[in-house]
Amino acid sequence: MDFRKEYDLIVVGGGAAGMIAAITAAREKKSVLLLEKLSQIGSKLKATGGGRCNLTNTLTNEEFMSKFGRNGRFMQDALKEFDHNALMTFFKEIGVETHAPDGFRVFPTSHSSQTIISALLEEIQRVGVSILTSQKVEKLLHEYTQIIGAKTAENIFYSKSVIVATGGLGYPTLGAEGDGHNMAIELGHKVTELHPAMMPLYVKERWVESCRADTIAKVELRIAMKKHSKIKAMGDLIFTKNGIRGPVVLDVARELTPLLDKHGEVPIMLNLTKGMNEEQITKHLKDEAVKNPHATILELLATTLPTPLSSALCKLAEINTQATYSNIAGAAKAKLVNLLTWTPLTITGHEGFKMAMITRGGVDLKEINPKTMQSKIINGLYFCGEVMNLDGPCGGYNLQWSFSSGNLAGKLKF
Repeated sequence: MDFRKEYDLIVVGGGAAGMIAAITAAREKKSVLLLEKLSQIGSKLKATGGGRCNLTNTLTNEEFMSKFGRNGRFMQDALKEFDHNALMTFFKEIGVETHAPDGFRVFPTSHSSQTIISALLEEIQRVGVSILTSQKVEKLLHEYTQIIGAKTAENIFYSKSVIVATGGLGYPTLGAEGDGHNMAIELGHKVTELHPAMMPLYVKERWVESCRADTIAKVELRIAMKKHSKIKAMGDLIFTKNGIRGPVVLDVARELTPLLDKHGEVPIMLNLTKGMNEEQITKHLKDEAVKNPHATILELLATTLPTPLSSALCKLAEINTQATYSNIAGAAKAKLVNLLTWTPLTITGHEGFKMAMITRGGVDLKEINPKTMQSKIINGLYFCGEVMNLDGPCGGYNLQWSFSSGNLAGKLKF
């Protein structure tokens, strides 16, 4: 392909946000150059949702924004133009059928991210976007307050519109190095503190090691700190050799990592009994003991929890796992019920951005126009996707935001 030196738009970054931005602009007859530093586009998208590609979810826009916390309202204009319904329609138009098998999370019916990547690449080629891979942008060029282009190691490309869609620091093996943040800072933008998010966590307690392999469903996780007691999440949990993982952990990690940086340790509480309270747990154990008076406490607990976890909780309550319910002292029973209702753990760390799926923090939203995604500092400079200070939980939130913001940026509204 013969690459010219000047374009209506240069898109930096070939992930979900960058691809949709390039397609949107090219559909409006703009000449577009997409620059990607890796050897192929869509690498991070390939890993999304464990390769199944959870594109979005079926929440209303209001509910969707609320999941992003205090910055959620920034998304209003982008979602109004391109919400989950529009996204599903877009993919249908380019040959990808989608569905929500659980009524909430939306996937391609193939449940393969490669289906999404192939369709986007085909559409990019159809609308005439020029793609250059293995091209790391070293610098964005500007004259006073006007963007004028981008410089790579080998070339300088000119345009009065540049979209930064470089993502955050998550998945460093897939090229995440914070390039977009550095570009923004060089052009006078503020970047908030950056924290890894959506990843497994380490705990202080060693008993978790004996509880590996089993998935505990519908666990409620709460932060046991007075100022942060409203932070909670619900979902499946898996104990690991030295910590916890699973959807509930991924969801709350984005709240925990800034607290870890500040406090060093963060106490949490887990309800492992599908929301049962002390009274309900006590009744359940009594009822099971009446039905099976000779059953050990371990056997009674195994009606609710996996045996290794039941054994660990008995040891924490200083109860002999082979004792029958009627032979356990009242104080020990109360301690066990308390542990079953809220099991304490202490979060001590994580593996940093190495295992993080997303980044908490980014380019300050106060310096970006939410109606256009254009910088308030540099004319013709746009941002979209994870490079900005917006991150959501698991369930298609972050990918929908990438598509919505990329679509709005690609419209090049001035």
